[in-house]
Amino acid sequence: MGTTKTEHFTDKQNATASMLKALGHPARIAIMEFLITANHCICGDIVNEIPLSQPTISQHLKELKNAGLIKGRVEGNAICYCVNEQSISDIIGYFGNITNKINQRAGNCC
Repeated sequence: MGTTKTEHFTDKQNATASMLKALGHPARIAIMEFLITANHCICGDIVNEIPLSQPTISQHLKELKNAGLIKGRVEGNAICYCVNEQSISDIIGYFGNITNKINQRAGNCC
């Protein structure tokens, strides 16, 4: 399988793809939903809510953080995570733009 040539795409396209790829796992969707309802959280709380091991949760948190979807800060011996609101706004804008373009061309598709 060939490698993705990210240099052929804009920074915005690469960032959007990274965020959407990170959201492509149901455990990460569950983590995001939990963080949204909790507003912020400590990793241990997530382990109590999602039926996965602590190392697995940590790996999913790492992927979400690397994609820019969540932020984390150290509080004592734990890391407090919250949703990165700007990234969510970027995703909403991306799909809003697609929706507007589809609505403008209504009926012009196969």
